[in-house]
Amino acid sequence: MNLIELKENEQFLAEKGSKEQFLKLRRLLNELKNRYLPESIVTSINGKLEEINATSLTGKPLQKFLTAKLTDILKQLEKELKLVPKDHFRTQWMVVGMSAFGLPFGVAFGLSLGNLAYLGLGLPFGMAIGIALGTSMDEKAKKEGRQLNLTSEE
Repeated sequence: MNLIELKENEQFLAEKGSKEQFLKLRRLLNELKNRYLPESIVTSINGKLEEINATSLTGKPLQKFLTAKLTDILKQLEKELKLVPKDHFRTQWMVVGMSAFGLPFGVAFGLSLGNLAYLGLGLPFGMAIGIALGTSMDEKAKKEGRQLNLTSEE
């Protein structure tokens, strides 16, 4: 079973936001055509694509709809096949680093210096740690062939 085609519609390309999401969806489908996908995943993705092809939304609601469908597909691919978009882990771990490492470092700085105004000093350290961890995980995913390139190359 193959993935169905995403119909190019004027309303998808009318506004910048919906056009960007539509192009990401199209790049994702091109990436997935080169990979083996189980029938259950193909059926699920085709259902979402049929909803996209049948939509009559325009403007901001269309952009939100396309973003939601793209996110649903990416979450399913990550959960079931461990496929992730490029820089996925870096983005995810940057936030984790800031909250899990940065805030405790900031509290430690603030308490040791006797002024909690230095709380923000830990955030850049946490961000750097998170980016480093995420980048290493992205490199591992790339080596294993589990990375999807959804960035614009136009």
